[in-house]
Amino acid sequence: MYYRNILEAIGHTPLVKLNNVTAGIRATVLAKVETFNPGNSIKDRMALKMVEDAERKGLLKPGGTIIEGTSGNTGMGLAIAAIIKGYKCVFATTDKQSKEKIDALKAFGAEVVVCPTNVDPEDPRSYYSVSSRLEKEIPNSWKANQYDNPSNSVAHYEQTGPEIWDQTEGKITHLVVGVGTGGTICGTGKFLKEKNPSIKIWGIDTYGSVFKKYKETGIFDKNEIYPYITEGIGEDFLPKNVDFNIIDLFEKVTDKDAALMTREIVRKEGIWVGNSAGSAIAGLHQLKDRLTENDVVVVIFHDHGSRYLAKIFNDEWMREKGFFDKKGLTAKNLVGSNQKELLTLDINDTVGRAVKLMSEHDFSQVPVASDKRIVGSLNENYIFSKIVANPDIKNQTVETIMLPAFPFIDISTPLDLLSSMITEENPAVLVKDFKVDKTYIITKYDIIRALC
Repeated sequence: MYYRNILEAIGHTPLVKLNNVTAGIRATVLAKVETFNPGNSIKDRMALKMVEDAERKGLLKPGGTIIEGTSGNTGMGLAIAAIIKGYKCVFATTDKQSKEKIDALKAFGAEVVVCPTNVDPEDPRSYYSVSSRLEKEIPNSWKANQYDNPSNSVAHYEQTGPEIWDQTEGKITHLVVGVGTGGTICGTGKFLKEKNPSIKIWGIDTYGSVFKKYKETGIFDKNEIYPYITEGIGEDFLPKNVDFNIIDLFEKVTDKDAALMTREIVRKEGIWVGNSAGSAIAGLHQLKDRLTENDVVVVIFHDHGSRYLAKIFNDEWMREKGFFDKKGLTAKNLVGSNQKELLTLDINDTVGRAVKLMSEHDFSQVPVASDKRIVGSLNENYIFSKIVANPDIKNQTVETIMLPAFPFIDISTPLDLLSSMITEENPAVLVKDFKVDKTYIITKYDIIRALC
């Protein structure tokens, strides 16, 4: 048996029991791993459904152009469908989205317009407004409008819901889903509640989004809206696909908790997932007191971690956002991915050459080597005092005035220990990564930057 094209491979994704990342949760927790779809996300399902429904209605015609405002995953699903069916794609997205998502859309032949995140949906610069304008300007085009297009929810009512019901043999008690367009949670939730009205549908929201307060109070509070980092969930408006009658409650999760939990899922379960999966599991932990050992919880893992390499899975980015616990830092964290390998002076270099090197590279201290072996050091305050006392010393070799070598530490040395080694006598330490045989230098300013 074989599929006639890649679109037939959409759906029928596995349900996998989580064993480690759910420690402390009494229920059985199962992940619906949607990364097995051709576009590595659950959005393939509704993208194809929207396209085929538009074709049947005559809205999308041969040779036409698909327009959409998308964070990447829906665009990928639409782009795959467009390739097989012979359409062009133009997508508007936000500057919050990872570079990998944008590059992936371009790899599938789509044109991508990047728009600012921190503007109202009605603002002509927003990706909602830009996509609508493009639909008017481009002949023979159709805007998918995943937020308000009912085909989004119908896709999950027809596919995702029945799959979960069958895979759990009807034993599911809770569905946990990050809410963005609302199609996944509401389409799936509608089917499941029709099968068993007692099933609880829990939506995961993020701080900066309007969903939770609107569900609880009926008030659309613009004061709830502010920029957030988590991708794929939360909104600053109310999509028509979000049916608040289907969703029993919303739980907000911080950007930090979502990011850290995303990494935990990968390291503890071996499932490479994206940001919304971390939000969902973090939210489930926050709600764990509502669960018993008899409950069967299904969590949707929307997309693949490869789309977050420059963000969630990049230590430098995580540190810049303040998501890492500073107490857990080691020398490896301070070295970082951008640190260049160590530059040294030779013992036969002149003091004048040392001053020039330090000035060119903005160094305040530098090691001195003999035959690639570190034997001494110099720092700017020391050289300054020597040259002021005797200007002619600039013609002497650094060996004649060098200080003792900076201490060596292993790259796994904890920050607390590393900090205690930097003193007036030792203004820097040398970090050795023995596995790759590289040496780096860390100063007090590197530590300050890491902690601030």
